[in-house]
Amino acid sequence: MRQDQLKMGPGDMTKKLRAWLILLIFLNGYVSLSLELVVLRQLSFYVGSAAVITSIIMGSFLGFMSVGYFRGGAMRMPRRGARVAMGRNFLVIALMTILGGSFALVSTYFSMMYIAGITSGVVQTAVFSLLLLSIGPFLFGVNTALLSRYLNKYDVNATGGIMAWDTIGSVLGSLATTLILMPFIGVNYTVLMICSLAILAALIARPRIMTLVWGMLILVPGYYINSNTFLRRQMGILVNNANSTISVVGGDTERVLFMNGLPMSIYRSKTRTSADYINYINDNFIYNMPRDRRRDILILGAGGFTAGLNDDFHSYTFVDIERTLKDVSEQYFLGQKLSPNKNFVVQDASQFLKNTPKKYDLILLDVYSNSFQVPEDLITAEFMVRIRNCVRDGGIVLMNMITHPSFDDVYTRVFDNTFHQVFTHNTGRQVIGFMDPWSGDNMPSNIIYTYYHRPNDGRIYTTNKTPVIYDRYHK
Repeated sequence: MRQDQLKMGPGDMTKKLRAWLILLIFLNGYVSLSLELVVLRQLSFYVGSAAVITSIIMGSFLGFMSVGYFRGGAMRMPRRGARVAMGRNFLVIALMTILGGSFALVSTYFSMMYIAGITSGVVQTAVFSLLLLSIGPFLFGVNTALLSRYLNKYDVNATGGIMAWDTIGSVLGSLATTLILMPFIGVNYTVLMICSLAILAALIARPRIMTLVWGMLILVPGYYINSNTFLRRQMGILVNNANSTISVVGGDTERVLFMNGLPMSIYRSKTRTSADYINYINDNFIYNMPRDRRRDILILGAGGFTAGLNDDFHSYTFVDIERTLKDVSEQYFLGQKLSPNKNFVVQDASQFLKNTPKKYDLILLDVYSNSFQVPEDLITAEFMVRIRNCVRDGGIVLMNMITHPSFDDVYTRVFDNTFHQVFTHNTGRQVIGFMDPWSGDNMPSNIIYTYYHRPNDGRIYTTNKTPVIYDRYHK
């Protein structure tokens, strides 16, 4: 915007100036929503996506933005001062985008929190919000108020248009970020895109060489720590999209597949074995399956495709929302192609169960990463009913859970109640590894819940009626 344009009086605003101001309003809305979604995605790896976590992030974002509205509405606004302020604000927003959205820096933050002994996801999120989700949203609010006042000087009826363009920017930012940018260019480059748009807005507000210089001082280091080369070399990251950050660590004999910062699967190439709980499932439920016919096996949560890895006879369907898992597993984790009897379906587990007409001989649910990252819709009674409806008569359901072996916390007890509400009979619960039921310091373990889909009339033995000698020989 030229200096002479900013000296015009009410009613003298040119179409070009109006277009520039509307573009700034649009960019302000676009960048703000995009940044919020990126932060939600990055933090979900460490603290999950439960309602309380989302509410802290969104509450902080909106709260500081409202403070910015008040500040922007109360500021003295000489034309040149407003332009300088908006240019500076957008540059700071670009900086906060790099600090709050870069995976390497977010990972460092959580490492420092754990070193400091702060392990509560709620506390970690609250501190993160105060440090990194205060300044940016505050400045979004200031910019919105300044731009609104600017347009209202020339058109007192501009309020509706201002709100509309800000909302349009937010809507497009939301859709583009989640549906296009993160899935196809990755979260890391989405962060750089948001940063670049903030710098562009700064240049529109204050087109000066120093604005460009400061923008480059922010963008260049930001590009370095968000580049695929840096993430792969320093953190082993192979995929960084809207759903997952995936890396593979290890050498020729043993490799670990990490998803969202958590170990999801282990593969030992010499013995062709995996994590203890997968070995237990393979040895006791899969590799000993009769071969009188091909049995249908459904795996919800593909991981590293180690369930049934050595079985090339029975028919497998792996379901996962992460579309890159098969290619990453074959190329970097397993080092081999999956056998032809294994089919990979990219879909949400609940939706797959809802829509499939097929019934399976064995269903393995393996979608839980830890007690802090439980997909809430996948531990409900309604979801378990969908699983039960898809198991064939005589079939088996297995659920890998990470809970306390001796029911030491409320989550473990409520999940157990939920499981038995749906699978009322013919169930089992196997703890994988060592447990001490008398210690209050038990760590969560892999626990395999089992349901056998076989007839059960609910009878019990009593002192008055105990036909054991007949029941033993009756199928």
